[in-house]
Amino acid sequence: MKYIWIQLLLLIGTGTLSLAFVRNWDRAHTRAWKRMAFFAFVIANVYAVFRPQDVTWIANQLGVGRGTDLVLYLLVVGMAFMTLNTFMRFRSLEKKLTDLARTVAVNDGQRVNNERFADEQPAGERPASEKIAQG
Repeated sequence: MKYIWIQLLLLIGTGTLSLAFVRNWDRAHTRAWKRMAFFAFVIANVYAVFRPQDVTWIANQLGVGRGTDLVLYLLVVGMAFMTLNTFMRFRSLEKKLTDLARTVAVNDGQRVNNERFADEQPAGERPASEKIAQG
């Protein structure tokens, strides 16, 4: 077997990625379909490492000259998906952060107004908001 060293290196890399993914399973908050896709990727990767001639055969059936070209094309599509997924996640987080900042600003504004209103009242009277809350 002439590919033994590169196969060993690729399998160690795949194992390391799998271990990192499994160790961060709870913290990653990944959805089930992403987990299944990752494990399908790992299985396909291990298969491709052991049987590179099969990848070339699949590439020829799809009209691609070499198996490495097919793998490269699939990686480009995968990176585009990951980039879009990350962009959408950041947009969602930015929206949540904006909503949170607005809520904090409104609450702080109400608190400041209540304190200002309380300072303007004579010593014996309570602010209207306190009367309603205790009422």
